[in-house]
Parts: sequence; C-alpha cells; structure tokens
Amino acid sequence: MLQFVRLEQQTPEKRDSAARRSDFGEIYADFQPPQAAAQASRCSQCGVPFCQVHCPLSNNIPDWLKLTAEGRLEEAYEVSSATNNFPEICGRICPQDRLCEGNCVIEKGFESVTIGAVERYITDTAFEKGWVKPIHPVRERAESISIIGAGPGGLAAAEELRRRGYQVHVYDRHDRVGGLLIYGIPNFKLEKEIVLRRWRLMEESGIVFHLSTEIGRDVSLEQLRARHAAVLVATGVYKPREIGGPGIGLPGIVAALDYLTASNRAGLGDAVPGFADGTLDAKGKNVVVIGGGDTAMDCVRTAVRQGATSVKCLYRRDKANMPGSMREVKNAEEEGVEFVWLAAPEAFIGTAEGADHVTGVRAVRMHLGLPDASGRQSVEPIDGSHFTVPADLVIKALGFDPEDMPAALAAPDVGVTRWGTLKVGQKTFMTNLPGVFAAGDIVRGASLVVWAIRDGRDAAQQIHAYVQQATAAVAAE
Repeated sequence: MLQFVRLEQQTPEKRDSAARRSDFGEIYADFQPPQAAAQASRCSQCGVPFCQVHCPLSNNIPDWLKLTAEGRLEEAYEVSSATNNFPEICGRICPQDRLCEGNCVIEKGFESVTIGAVERYITDTAFEKGWVKPIHPVRERAESISIIGAGPGGLAAAEELRRRGYQVHVYDRHDRVGGLLIYGIPNFKLEKEIVLRRWRLMEESGIVFHLSTEIGRDVSLEQLRARHAAVLVATGVYKPREIGGPGIGLPGIVAALDYLTASNRAGLGDAVPGFADGTLDAKGKNVVVIGGGDTAMDCVRTAVRQGATSVKCLYRRDKANMPGSMREVKNAEEEGVEFVWLAAPEAFIGTAEGADHVTGVRAVRMHLGLPDASGRQSVEPIDGSHFTVPADLVIKALGFDPEDMPAALAAPDVGVTRWGTLKVGQKTFMTNLPGVFAAGDIVRGASLVVWAIRDGRDAAQQIHAYVQQATAAVAAE
C-alpha cells in the first residue's frame, strides 16, 4: 500500500468523445487486473478513512482496496457487498468526486484513489467468476413483507428482508424492475443488463415481483396491510418541478424524466409513441436543457447521442456552484455540449406556422449575490441583459417533488410533511399508520441512489424489529 507516492492516479481508459457520441455504450473500459491492483495499492490506509466517513453506506473502502491490491478479490467482494447491496451499480453512477474520492486524504498534488472504478472491477469480476450467489436464508419465516416500489431503496430492503427469511413481495407500476435505474439513467452511465442481471438474481433468491401493478388502482394499501406483516413504501419521487413564464405550455417543452424514459424504453426495444413521432427525440433539433443537476447532464448527453444539431445547457449559477457531478460536466463538454452559465429562462418563444411550437428560449444574464439562508450565493438578474437561444426542443430538468401521497396510496390518513414527503419516525422509519414504513426519496426528497440503498437497508432492520416485537406480543398472549 501507500503507492500513491510513486504511482499516478489512473482511471479506466475512456473512449474517444467522437466515438462515444454515436452510441449509448458505457464510456469507460474495464480495469485489467494489474491496473486494478496498482490503483488500489495507492490507498494510504489512513487511520481515519474520510472516504468511508463520507460514504452514505459507510463502505469499508480501505479494507477492500487492500484486498484488491493483494489479489484477494473474492474476499474484497465479500467485504464490499457486506455494506452495499449493489456495488456494481454504485461503482458506475455514484458521484465519487463529491463523496469518497472527493474526501480522500491524499494531497491533491498526488490525486485521490480511483475508488469507484475499483469497486466496479471487484463486483464485475465476482459476477464473472460466479461468486455472486442467490440468497438462501438460514431459516424461512412465515411472515411476508410487501414493498411498494422496485427502485434501489425498495430492492435493497427486499434483499435484506429476504436474507432474514421473510417472504418478500415487491409491487411496481412499471413492467421492469429497477425504477430510475432502468428508465431514468442512460445506458452510457449504467447498461441495463447490469440491472436486469440483479433482477434475475433476486428472483432466484425467492423474492416475488408484481409488475405493472399500481397501488390505488390494482391493489389498495389496505389490502396489502391485510395480506402482509408490514408494508414498506419506497416509491421515489417522480413529479417534475415546473418553471413559469410566458409560453411555457408550447409544444416542444418536455419534462426531463419523460424524455429520458422515452430514450431508455426505445433502447430496450419498446414501442414509444413520443419517440416514434419525434416529440421526444432530439435528432436534428436545437436542444436546450434547463437545470444544473445530474439529470440535466443525462439529458444533454442523451441529446448528443440522438443526433441533435446543437445542445445547450442553461444554468442560473456558475460552474463552481453547479449541483451536478463535475465529472459529468467534463464528459458533457468533451462530447460537444455548450454550457450557458449564469443564465435563467424568462419566456419561451413560439411560432404559429401551421401548428404552434417552441422556437427559442428568452433568457437573462444573472450575477451571484450574497449567500442566502442555506449558505449558497443568491442569484440576481442583470438589467438589460436579455438574449434568445434558438430551441426546437426544451427539456426541463429542475428536479423532482413527491406526488400527492395520500391520494396516490388511497390512504387519506397517512401523514406527510410540508414538502409532501411521507412523515416517518426518525429512527423507526414507520409512518403514522401502524406497520406501514417508508424509505428513500419519498422520505428524504430527491437524492442519490446510494442514499436510497442506505435507507432501504435501515428500514429493513426496523421492519424486522417491528415484526419480531409483534410476534413476541402475540406469543405472550
């Protein structure tokens, strides 16, 4: 270990930007064993590992880096998977530059350890070697648990509960397992086979999936409460945040998730009306994406691959204050995306030639002011700085809010916060309805996949404690 003093940081080879613009394949190659071992050996094995401290899952990163450097990959996988249900996914899509790698204590002149790439290498190797096995509980339990939502939070909870022997039933309104992992994240960041492979493994573990099943339409929350010992709501948040201004209702202005879902479904071979008729296809269009998060980066990079004439990203703050991953911003710039910093849309311009349609975004230049209550600098418009950006397709990537959960669950008594998220006990994860728990984005708001996995794991532990307590109470009677 401690090889950072003589070995430079090296990430897996990245495909040329011109080549990757033409397809949706992952942009990074796989580490070869000598490369992975060498990069893992750069770890300083510090006494207080900030990489672990700043990982939402508290992954034992120094331990599996040391095992990888020593060539003990099966043990490295065991350590990695002990705290993370889906390390092959986190290794690909986690913003390591903001989390583990961004907090590496190695001085910046030496650069941090390439943690994410090694994590991906370990788990991909484990799948290739057959070390990843279905779950076989030591003892089967009679109690069943229902989970609403087959996204990362719900799937993590399903695995943890199945490991404890529960009969786990997962309900999801989509026709595939994965939620945003399948329909929201493009292939160039996460190939769908990675998610589908995990789905197959979970079915082999005995987890039962009820797909194309919507709560409140096909089955009610009360029915689930009657069938199962406990219910976990892990639906995520999908309602797009809106933006105002004249012309916002013009055709050609679409929500980010609608756009990404259409692209991903088309890539999976589904018939997508909005894609077939060109409504949600960027080919040959001037595309403007509004927003500065990771979803906006997914949209601009998807538009490039669909053959857009031009792709611009409007963000009201500067690059340093962008909430998205700087690694994703760099990849987008390499692929030809133009960023218009310190610019906010004011109106949307259309034409009435035959059928009204958006033709441009009228924006105003902004400047950063004093920090607000959250600590971020406020933004203020600059007088007389208006300009127009041509646009045939405008994509709103402003974040997500929860749906009306009492209506969505057909449970008018369920408690919600002032933000519309489900209200749960800080430690118990249980709502005000006995036996109904919630975890992930539907509790904390739109966040990272790694946080959803952490919440799912923690909620599973609380559900187990609740069922044990209920069983003990019945036995005492």
